[in-house]
Amino acid sequence: MRPDQLKKIIYGISGTYKGLRLYPAAHPAIMKQAQNLEQDFLVLFRIKPQLKMGLLEGTLFFENHLFVSSEPAVEEICNLLKERELEGFEFQAGLTAEEIQLFFQLLSEKRRVGQDLAQNIASRGVRHIRPIALESEDEQDAPQAPRKIYQRALKAVSHIFNDVRLGKIPSSKEAVGVIKSMVQSTLTDPHALMALSMLKDYDNYTFTHSVNVSVIALVVGQAYGLPEDKLRTLGLGALLHDIGKLIIDKDIITKPGRLTAEEYEEIKKHPFSGSEIASKMDGVSDEVIDIILGHHLNYDRSGYPADARGRKISILADMTTIADTYDAMTTLRSYQRPVTPRIATENLRKLSGTALHPQLLATLIKALGPYPVGSLVRLDSNEIGVITRVASREKDAVEMKIIFSASGEKLDEPIRVALVGNEATRIVAEVDPFVKRIEVTDYFE
Repeated sequence: MRPDQLKKIIYGISGTYKGLRLYPAAHPAIMKQAQNLEQDFLVLFRIKPQLKMGLLEGTLFFENHLFVSSEPAVEEICNLLKERELEGFEFQAGLTAEEIQLFFQLLSEKRRVGQDLAQNIASRGVRHIRPIALESEDEQDAPQAPRKIYQRALKAVSHIFNDVRLGKIPSSKEAVGVIKSMVQSTLTDPHALMALSMLKDYDNYTFTHSVNVSVIALVVGQAYGLPEDKLRTLGLGALLHDIGKLIIDKDIITKPGRLTAEEYEEIKKHPFSGSEIASKMDGVSDEVIDIILGHHLNYDRSGYPADARGRKISILADMTTIADTYDAMTTLRSYQRPVTPRIATENLRKLSGTALHPQLLATLIKALGPYPVGSLVRLDSNEIGVITRVASREKDAVEMKIIFSASGEKLDEPIRVALVGNEATRIVAEVDPFVKRIEVTDYFE
């Protein structure tokens, strides 16, 4: 989904809600706003039948896009959610203009907040919008779903990076907290967050790349057998690995074509710059700084910065290098088309022993399995589905969702399938999601 499509709905919701302060709900201006919103939602429902908008530690998100700017419409919705004690909204396919009109009419009534609103709208005929009340303290302390952890990580990165851009020394507290949750999730199910690392938001590339590298590095570390405290160090270092790029000219960072020799020299400064920034942050250990400094040194230490080649660098930096390389290969950029997870692992093998640590790489590839999470695959029946889980203990066991029938028709509802043991041989090929026009992360819980 494009950010401009999501922003259009944000503006529509803001306009509808503000309009209800000026006009009665039945006023033609309100109905027109609601009808326009219905059509805008219809476009997105063709891509995904369920959409979520809400607050993530004070910042508005809509699906996988964070709106960190202080635009009036964004602030309007943020204030609305806070005032009504809501975490967010869930919109479902089938939503009508009448439901939109009625929902925001109910929302504009001052007495309706949190659970009260959630319990009353269904009885009024609003079936396709669900308000999500704020969690209680007990719920906040409970284990969190991977997608929520991932969104928290995006938020933490955005705060740190924005502080660096403003010349401030960022706090590590938020990042340290979310890394703890990421490590716990990885230890429980290594592939749950790995699935979300397939999220590739081009407009928020700096944020998503940082979170994805942290997720993938944790999979490497968990498969290697790192203890929990080392995993937390690895996760934080990987999350901050590119922080030094924030002080490089943005035109160089975002340049679509080949860099000049002078521009490449500027890029090569970011590990050292990042290590200097991190060294000023509270709660950042020397080993985290090592990861930032050494993530481009390569296994054979032929990389940069050149003056760090003689230093003893933590093996955690080598884990981050592998994660950084994997995510870069599987991400769409203006100068490259992404490769599929299976092809990415094949390409990584070509770098084993030179750029990448051979033992660590072998550990990751074994953990990912023949068809990593996020792979779109064809079965011997000609059905096509997305690999959603690879069993940690049974190397041949995978779970998938069938999304195309044997005749090639896209299914209205995916079919869950588990392939165990010899059944895994039913997978005969990987399919390029670009060709099938599929966003694989739409099929993860």
